[in-house]
Amino acid sequence: MRISLLAAALCLCSAPVLSAPLAIAIHGGAGTIDPDKMSVETQAKVRAKLQEAVRTGYVVLQEGGSSLDAVQQAVQVLEASPLFNAGVGAVYTYEGAHELDASIMDGRTLEAGAVAGVRQVKSPIELARRVMNDSPHVMLSGQGAVEFALEQGLELVPNHYFDTDSRYQSLLRAKKKIMENQQHTKDYKAAVDSLDPGYKYGTVGAVALDGDGNLAAATSTGGMTAKRWGRIGDSPVIGAGTYADNDSCAVSATGHGEYFIRYNVAADICARVKYQGVSVDKAASEVIHQVLLPVGGTGGVIVVSPKGEIAMPYNTGGMYRASIDKDGQVTVKIWDN
Repeated sequence: MRISLLAAALCLCSAPVLSAPLAIAIHGGAGTIDPDKMSVETQAKVRAKLQEAVRTGYVVLQEGGSSLDAVQQAVQVLEASPLFNAGVGAVYTYEGAHELDASIMDGRTLEAGAVAGVRQVKSPIELARRVMNDSPHVMLSGQGAVEFALEQGLELVPNHYFDTDSRYQSLLRAKKKIMENQQHTKDYKAAVDSLDPGYKYGTVGAVALDGDGNLAAATSTGGMTAKRWGRIGDSPVIGAGTYADNDSCAVSATGHGEYFIRYNVAADICARVKYQGVSVDKAASEVIHQVLLPVGGTGGVIVVSPKGEIAMPYNTGGMYRASIDKDGQVTVKIWDN
């Protein structure tokens, strides 16, 4: 009898600790995505790249990697693609350059790193991760961020590395529209506000839950077409475009950044989950549809909970998105259907 009890105790002690479910979601931006104006070939390329990015992050999780590694590597796939407004394919500033923003956050510790207005760093999300891990700060900007990147041995590239003809043509159209609008309003702010929403946003991001139950979020962007004066949007702002907290959820946002900053979107969603006890789907949908939309804020978010629940609401014509949920189900979508 004693031997049986001892054997049972040893068996219990050696039983493996159950891990948390694995889950990851990514986005490639939200906006007026007209299916009639997107070729079948382009749709296929976008879907393939979204699937590559989400699977890249998921493999990290399957191999026991951290949610931080998963979101960083997923975002880097999108940064390297000309199909999205981040890294290669970033939009142009009014002066014809590229200024890139990114941020990352650890839901376990609430540590975060961000960079803004960088022009020469090949992977802004990698630099944001280094800011979090290897600097005493949360956000670095401009030339200072580049100097830190040099100290960290990160790869630098000339600014034209991020060039694409399609984004340049968008810049020319935006500038022409702004000048036309100014002739009527004589007000630069009003001229920019009247631009088609498609010029005002475009971002990539990822959220993930790893086997240790830790959440992480990451976001990277080229910002707004024809932006001026060192404009910075919500993507590098912790609480606006990115937030992660193991006690609530992880969020990465895409949309008209000024609204996401004003309404503290990412942190608001997490606070609703944490303090109201609502699901990530309810919290995210309320903020996107009931808080932002009535005031003119357009865009969407991806969210994952500590239980692996995923929400991806948006209030625009479409949102490039993909996910692999806690059951291993893969979803890749641009529109609702």
